[in-house]
Parts: sequence; structure tokens; C-alpha cells
Amino acid sequence: MAQLARDLCESCFANRVFFSNSGSEANEGAIKFARKYARVVLGKEDKTGIVAFSGSFHGRTMGSVAATAAEKYRAPFEPVMPGVTFAPFNDIQTAQRAIDDKTCAVIVEPIQGEGGVTPARPEFLAALRQRCNKTGALLIFDEVQCGLGRSGSLWAHQTTGVEPDIMTIAKPIAGGFPMGAILLTQTVAKAITPGDHGSTFAGGPFISRVARAVFGQINSAEFLAGVVERGKLLEEGLRQLAQNNPEITEVRGKGMMWGLVTSFPAADAVKAAQARGLLILSAGGNVIRLLPPLIISKEEISLLLERLQAALND
Repeated sequence: MAQLARDLCESCFANRVFFSNSGSEANEGAIKFARKYARVVLGKEDKTGIVAFSGSFHGRTMGSVAATAAEKYRAPFEPVMPGVTFAPFNDIQTAQRAIDDKTCAVIVEPIQGEGGVTPARPEFLAALRQRCNKTGALLIFDEVQCGLGRSGSLWAHQTTGVEPDIMTIAKPIAGGFPMGAILLTQTVAKAITPGDHGSTFAGGPFISRVARAVFGQINSAEFLAGVVERGKLLEEGLRQLAQNNPEITEVRGKGMMWGLVTSFPAADAVKAAQARGLLILSAGGNVIRLLPPLIISKEEISLLLERLQAALND
């Protein structure tokens, strides 16, 4: 566990790691840490607000679901955790107004997944960083879905030049075994004391060994270059697909994370694709979400595009 933590910290801005069992748990812990930091380090007991964004998805535990925008996830469990404000994603001026002296943290996905595969503009993330610095709020990047090579870089935020105070990760880190993590700076970590947060099974020796092996494979220039190369091939194919199918109105994404905006319910294409042995997802109602394996071959990309076209023909 200790060596895995060192590997993760050496790859990014972080100095400390707190392990969890999932992305939801990681985001739950990140919110707790932000509130504790405001109370203990800044000495502001009323600095408890969280700013999240339209299209966001941060999990299904009570804190993380409170920061998730879609009403369908929150409504069955009302009242959820209070203090969360939602601002339009990629809207700099509205976000800056939403972040004030009562805000303890801003949580954002560098590339939204569930909300429709929408990348955050670098200038948007830079504006959030600047506003957080001014108000004393912490900036949390949720890279549970877009991190660990999915965008073509190890961490999706690294191509923007903007660094967070906290980053949450999960999904592929342990190759299918349950693991997540909260990566944070020493400045934030000094607010956390034993007993503030914990998990019986997080960071166990077996799963940490698996995660270190997975991370070692992903965190290599050769591996990531392959993701970028094949990601460009996939992008070219998807853009050609859009030209041939006017019902696809936009192609957006990066690396091995793509969304096709459609003029019809995306669930129809998902069902048709599954009938042809192609497993895809919908996102945001009218977005076909493609998250192929990072090791997908060029031949498999061609097959993916072929089957997706066949599904669109239905």
C-alpha cells in the first residue's frame, strides 16, 4: 500500500493518498476533507458550501449524490446533504459568482462522463483555480472515469496546466477489483487526523499489489502514446460516421472517451448495438458514450465502427 501511494504521488501534484473501495467513497471522503480543512486550517465553521456543475456525476452515497446534478439520482433520497450549489458547466462567469467566501470546495470532472462526455475547457478550469485561490476554497478534480489514461494522458487535467488540491480516482486502478483513492496535497492532509475517515477493507495488501501492477502498465510513455494513437484513429472513424449519419449532431471527447450527440434517444442505439455484440452506454439522454478498453487494437476499432454503423441503420 505504501509503495502504491508513493507511485501515485510521484505521478501528479499530490503528497498524500487516502484509499477507498470505490469512486463514490473517494468523493464522499473528499467532501469531508474539504469541510474539515475549512474548519480546522482556515478556522471558518460556516465555510461549508460545495459548488458542483450541471451534468455532474460524483456517486451515489449521500454526500456524493448531493453533488450530482441529475434529479433522478437525488430525488429518491431527499433530503440529501445541504449546502451544494450547481452552476452551469463551462460557464466561467456564473461559476465565479457561485464560488464565494462560504464555499469550502469546488468539485468538477475534467471530462464529464455520465453528463454526456463533455470536456471542461482549459480556461474554465483555470478560472475555477483562480477563484478558489481567492476565496480559500479547495479545488477537487473527479477523475474516477476520465483519469488513468482514459484521455490519452495519465490524468485528464494534466494537459490543461491546472492542478487541483484534491483528486479522486477509482474504476480501472485495480483492474476490476474494488479500489478508489483520494489524492491530496500536504496542505490539505494536515487537517486530517486519525479517526476522521476510514474503511475496513480499503488499501488491503492484495488489492494494492494488483493496483500497483495495473498502474505500472498504464503509467508509461509507450502505453499512453498507444492510447493517443488509437484514440485519434477512433476519432477519425467517429467523425466520418457523423458525416454519414446526420442524426449524429456532434462528436466530442478525447483519447478513449467519446460521446456522440444524437437527435434521437441514445438508448435506442445502445440496444441495437448490444444485439450486435457491441457494448456501449448512453449518457445525458441523447449521447452515445464510448469507453473502449485502452488496449483496443486497430482491427477492433474498425469492428466497433462497423457494428455501430449497423446499429444506427436500424
